[in-house]
Amino acid sequence: MTALGALASGRRDAHQARLNEPRRLLRKPMSRIWRIRGKDHDLSKRGLIMGVLNVTPDSFSDGGKYFDLESAVAHGLEMVAQGANILDVGGESTRPGADPVDASEEIRRVVPAIQSLRAKTSALISVDTMKADVALAAITAGADIINDVTGFSDPAMIQAAAETGAGLIVMHMQGTPRTMQTHPEYEDVVRDVRDFFVRRLEKLAAAGIPPASVALDPGFGFGKTHEHNLALLRSFSRLRVNDGVLAVGVSRKSMIARLLQNTDPASRYWPTVALTSWLRDAGAEVIRVHDVKPNAEAMRMIEAIQNG
Repeated sequence: MTALGALASGRRDAHQARLNEPRRLLRKPMSRIWRIRGKDHDLSKRGLIMGVLNVTPDSFSDGGKYFDLESAVAHGLEMVAQGANILDVGGESTRPGADPVDASEEIRRVVPAIQSLRAKTSALISVDTMKADVALAAITAGADIINDVTGFSDPAMIQAAAETGAGLIVMHMQGTPRTMQTHPEYEDVVRDVRDFFVRRLEKLAAAGIPPASVALDPGFGFGKTHEHNLALLRSFSRLRVNDGVLAVGVSRKSMIARLLQNTDPASRYWPTVALTSWLRDAGAEVIRVHDVKPNAEAMRMIEAIQNG
C-alpha cells in the first residue's frame, strides 16, 4: 500500500471508530433512585430542577428580594409554575465572606415560608442550612430535604437527618463560607472531591442513613479556584459514587463572571442555561437554579434527546 493509500485507510478507520462510539446524549439511562422521607424518586430519565428561594437580606444574587413572607411565598409558587420540582429555602447567606446567622434568627426566616408553601404546593421543599436545630424545625414545618453546604460535618446534623428520614444533599466545601476562597488547594480536585463523597457516605451509613437518601454536590465555587471549577465540569461524570444521585449548583456564580467578564449576577442567565445543559448531559440529576423556566426547558430538551 502506498503512503497515500495508508493515510486514506487510516482516515476511514478513524471515521468508522467515531461512528461506532456511543453517543453520550443517546446513552441508556441507569437506575438513579433518591429516597426522600420514605418515598423513592426515580431520576434515571427525568431530573429535578431546584428553585432557589433565599429569605435573606444578603445573598450574593437576590438578597433582600424575598425577605418578607408574602413575596417569598409568591416567588416560590411562581417557580413551581415555571417547572421547579424542589424549592430550596435558605435563611443564611453562604456567599464568600458571609457573616453567620444564629439558629433562632434562621428559624424565624425559613419556617414561616416553609409552612406557607407546604400548605399551597405539593412540590418538594428543601432547607438550605448548616444547623441541626434549623433542619429539625424545617422538617417539622413541612420540608422534605436537608441541603447542607458543609456536607454534614456536624454530628448533630447527621443525627437530625437520621431522625427525620429526610432526603439529603451533601456538598463538598473546603473551609467555611468566610474562609473558603482563601487559597484553596488540592492534589487532584476531582479525585479529592470524590474521595470526600465516599468517606461521607460511609459515615452516614454508620448512622443508619442509606446511600439512596443522599445526593452528592461537588460544591462549585465553595473552596475552589476557577481552574478547580473547570476541572470538575470537565470530569463531572467521574464524581459519581456507585449509582448515587448527583446534584449541582452553578447558577449565576462568579465562575461565569471570570470567564465572561460579567459582574452582574442577575445577567448571568444564558451562561447558566448552557451549564445546566452540559451538566444534565454529564449526569447531574438535581440542578439548583435562580431562573427556573429557561433551565427547566433546557433540562427537558436534553432528556428528550437522551430518552429518544
